[in-house]
Amino acid sequence: MAQYGLIGRSLGHSRSPGIFASIFAREGLAGTPYGLFELERVEDLPALIDRHPDLRGLNVTIPYKQAVMPLLHGLSPEAATVGAVNCIRIQDGRWTGHNTDIDGFRALIAPHLHALSTHEGALHPRALVLGSGGASRAVAWVLREAGLRFRVVSRNHERGDLTWDQVDRTVLGVCRLLINTTPLGMWPKVDEAPPLPYELLTARHHLVDLIYAPEETLFLRHGREAGATVANGLAMLREQAEAAWRWWR
Repeated sequence: MAQYGLIGRSLGHSRSPGIFASIFAREGLAGTPYGLFELERVEDLPALIDRHPDLRGLNVTIPYKQAVMPLLHGLSPEAATVGAVNCIRIQDGRWTGHNTDIDGFRALIAPHLHALSTHEGALHPRALVLGSGGASRAVAWVLREAGLRFRVVSRNHERGDLTWDQVDRTVLGVCRLLINTTPLGMWPKVDEAPPLPYELLTARHHLVDLIYAPEETLFLRHGREAGATVANGLAMLREQAEAAWRWWR
């Protein structure tokens, strides 16, 4: 029987098994195995595939979305352009990487882009992408596709346009859409959040967190308490799972 799964370093919070169980049941494939494979090193992937010869597809999560790429035999055009992989198809001895985070984030952000465009009138909304890892690359792809101007915030200028200490009243006054692509606040470290001046948030801001466990991160809580519109990453997770299944089947 074909088998699927998720690779990453810490997977205890993952909802992927439940989501794929629903997809498999809908497709008449109830009982199809979906495993959580925690790898200490991405270099352990070949051994994992050797131990599970029925594997036909893998999802990829933190911290391996970029590190896994040199191990693959090929990339889809989207994955090559984005520079990150979150989905691998295993077929005829070849491992091909794809990026379904694009599909997931496109679905997640659509209502926020509509609302911001409506409320800002003639002004084009701008965004802050918090973090510069593999997930941020898919976010940047979608924002460029939508024609949205954005800045990437990271620990240093080599990886981003702004450092955390440069996010001030002026930046937040212009950038009303904040997207957290970092793992800060993810279970079990739920008391963490990106280091921002949250007291400057207003009801005109939109905060989107790619994290879905917990459902309300500290980042989103700060936004909600300021009256901002907030959303977690669960809708993105579901849509990227559907896109992964289309890639695998």
